[in-house]
Amino acid sequence: MPFGRRANSHSDSDGTYHGGAVQDANPTGLTREKSETGGAAASPAHQEKVTFIACFLGLVASIGGFMFGYVSGQISGYFQMADYARRFGNEPQTSAMSTPFSAARQGTIVGLLAVGCLVGALIAGPMATKLGRRLSISVAALFSCVGIIVEISSEYKWYQFAIGRLITGLSIGALSVVVPMYQSESSPAIIRGVLVSTYQLFITLGIWTSYMVDWGTSNRTNSASWRIPNGLGFAWSLVLGAGILFLPESPRYAYHKGRIEEARRTIARLAGVDQHSTPVNYEIDQIRQKEDEEKAAGKASWIEIFTGPRMFHRTALGIVLQAGQQLTGANFFFYYGTTIFRATGLSNSYVTQIILGSVNVFCTFGGLYVVHKVGRRKALIAGATWIFVCFLIYAFVGSFALDSANPQNTPQAGSALIVFSALAIAAFAVTWGPIVWTAVAEMYPSRYRAPCMALATASNWLWNFLISFFTRFITDKIHYWYGMVFAGCCLALVFIVYFFMIETKDRTLEEIDTMYVLGVNPIHSAKWDATKDPRVRNVGNGQVQNQNGTQEV
Repeated sequence: MPFGRRANSHSDSDGTYHGGAVQDANPTGLTREKSETGGAAASPAHQEKVTFIACFLGLVASIGGFMFGYVSGQISGYFQMADYARRFGNEPQTSAMSTPFSAARQGTIVGLLAVGCLVGALIAGPMATKLGRRLSISVAALFSCVGIIVEISSEYKWYQFAIGRLITGLSIGALSVVVPMYQSESSPAIIRGVLVSTYQLFITLGIWTSYMVDWGTSNRTNSASWRIPNGLGFAWSLVLGAGILFLPESPRYAYHKGRIEEARRTIARLAGVDQHSTPVNYEIDQIRQKEDEEKAAGKASWIEIFTGPRMFHRTALGIVLQAGQQLTGANFFFYYGTTIFRATGLSNSYVTQIILGSVNVFCTFGGLYVVHKVGRRKALIAGATWIFVCFLIYAFVGSFALDSANPQNTPQAGSALIVFSALAIAAFAVTWGPIVWTAVAEMYPSRYRAPCMALATASNWLWNFLISFFTRFITDKIHYWYGMVFAGCCLALVFIVYFFMIETKDRTLEEIDTMYVLGVNPIHSAKWDATKDPRVRNVGNGQVQNQNGTQEV
């Protein structure tokens, strides 16, 4: 456990740090003070500063999210482009409302990206452990160029283009694991939630940019209409692949590899404090204690992500939260938006996609504020409830008020669908979009972080694929009632977050691990204070002493 063992290092800086705790702390080695929200927060974190280098690190790494959003968003517009349909379509377009792609072909082209991402996410864990976080991001970013080349060189074979998306997906999937991992391990606790959430902000910026580029090239009658958007992907890959190499390695990974002074310098630089100040000594001591425990426990095996201390709970919760991000239904609009809104009678569905993409970007900025001020639990519960209501209205209006045969007869119904689609995306952008990446990145101890994040992110991509592939088949059968599926999932997520997820705002990664191991009640976790918890009396040497005796952890 991270808080009980006393270090031998000393510092005469502010706070008079001795042995891993501020003087006059309780026996657990923790000194606590009330946070703005009424909970408890470790006092050393309040001495950290918001520095340019920490923000720059978060923004550069988040280009991996931009690549994710750009690749995901661009495909929606391709299906409405004349040259793309002529080359890769397989069905005659019998009316203005029909599409030249069969459900199977469209689903395969869209869905193979997610299949590649799933595999890439599973590979990312071992790669990040072997190569380090920073080098893994560079390799994954540059590898996406291979997939882009395969896509651009496609002439008339639709499966070549689909395979190109599969290859690109390997890169995007790996980045979706390593980027949040790198951000969470490197960021000062005071702004960790915001910096990890910028990954989702950049996803939304990538989606919006792809919509704008698709709209700008959609009137071209040759292959430039879709090859130009594809080719721009090289720029994002090269900027991230090269730019990340100018940033420091994760201090926790550096410490794990024995580069202790490098870890100390990085923590101090990112937090804007002296190398021997209280916050740096506090964090280094926590990392050291965790490393000592991991060395004593021996090499971790995959099975331990289920059998370790309270690990089954966390592994399952991470999988459910990442799957839940997809089951809120946002990608239903992002992947099939132009097709959906064309069916409402709109003359230019690209414009509506841009409007929804703009809502997504704008509201994600609000999500950065929410994750920093409100925390994780309340925001996720409120967001899921909001989306639940939007999909209920979407399903009933589309089923009972919209004239699907001739949408021009029911313009109010078409407008209502667009409005509540935008409201659902707004709720997603403020809550489930950015906060899930933050919550999952914070949930695991360093010993299991790489494989657990890989597995959780893989579940996100699995459901991404299932939604992207089967949506056309489902909507062809049940039409707007498909919204009820997402509404039901959102309602379930409300209860899952309420009963199983603890509040992690303003806490160090090591402290979060302790809360899960102790089984802190999620409902009251925001106000948990280690100094007032009778179970936290003697934390150290792999044991937690509580009222019922000593328990091995």
